[in-house]
Amino acid sequence: MSYSLIPDYVFADYTAITPAFLRQRGVRLLLSDLDYTLAPKCQSEPDDALRDWVEALRSAGVTLEIISNNRSPKRVARFCGSLGIGYVGHAGKPATRGLTAAMRKHGAAKTETAMLGDKLLTDTLAAKRAGVLMLMVEPKGGPAGAWNRALHAMQEPFKRRSKQDQR
Repeated sequence: MSYSLIPDYVFADYTAITPAFLRQRGVRLLLSDLDYTLAPKCQSEPDDALRDWVEALRSAGVTLEIISNNRSPKRVARFCGSLGIGYVGHAGKPATRGLTAAMRKHGAAKTETAMLGDKLLTDTLAAKRAGVLMLMVEPKGGPAGAWNRALHAMQEPFKRRSKQDQR
């Protein structure tokens, strides 16, 4: 079985994804990666822009749940706790178990769910395998380290082929 690595939409960052954009697509559950998607990995607490965005989603009836591959639950638990949102840790992306668990937890169908992330081989592949809308962002804080820089450079041709490039 083959899966596409082409995200459905590409954005400069998460703030470009508005509640209206999600509503137009029937999304009521937004699953999101944390590191480099919502904040640089070195950022231990959410900033005001993220708090405002989460509140706008909440006010519009969109539930946000973090789907993280982080091995340690400390950072994710602290970050999500301060935002008042749930998370699935050790999600094992590109496996779909974390996405499926969150959809089951919130009673959301695939057609009501989107995944937000910054990487093709974890976030995008998991979303495509789970059959949910994939929203990709440029890495928050830029790709850190040689491996991440190379990985993000290799993603460019796939991002350019997204249905609607929002960058």
